[in-house]
Amino acid sequence: RDRFCDWSSDVCSSDLFMTLMIGKNNVVSIHYTLKDDAGEVLDTSDGKEPLTYLHGANNLIPGLENELQGKTSGAKFDATIPPTEAYGERNDDFVQTISKEMFQGVESVEPGMTFVAQGEGGAQRQVRVTDVEGDDVTIDANHPMAGMTLHFEVEVVEVREGTEQEIEHGHVHQDGHDH
Repeated sequence: RDRFCDWSSDVCSSDLFMTLMIGKNNVVSIHYTLKDDAGEVLDTSDGKEPLTYLHGANNLIPGLENELQGKTSGAKFDATIPPTEAYGERNDDFVQTISKEMFQGVESVEPGMTFVAQGEGGAQRQVRVTDVEGDDVTIDANHPMAGMTLHFEVEVVEVREGTEQEIEHGHVHQDGHDH
């Protein structure tokens, strides 16, 4: 039986085992709680299935993915991610007032509603209605968390190698999902 040594403590044992470190093309499952600067919980996987993603395929905000790099299953850590490594700074140019007529087939346009706007060349962007005054509707195309520093509590649940198909498709295939 092989013996492995923990070089940080000069202890050798047959009880030590190897774990996969998070790196490009690994499938990673994490539990997390996301809070804002005031400590308010914005999102959590608590009581749900862990979030599972393909590392290195731009499926997470860059700052969190960078923090996860090199971690192993069982790791628990806190990470503070600035806006530049999350959803970006708020851009005032993304806030516009448009005519209510632009909302085709919608009877009532109200603050908080979300729509997909299609621009020139077919580019699509999600927009939120922030204000309605008469026939004027103010929309905001900034991500709702743009400009925010995000505070994560993370636990790495599992790390495995991505399958050839997952890597080719750029995302995880779960529960037999295949396309």
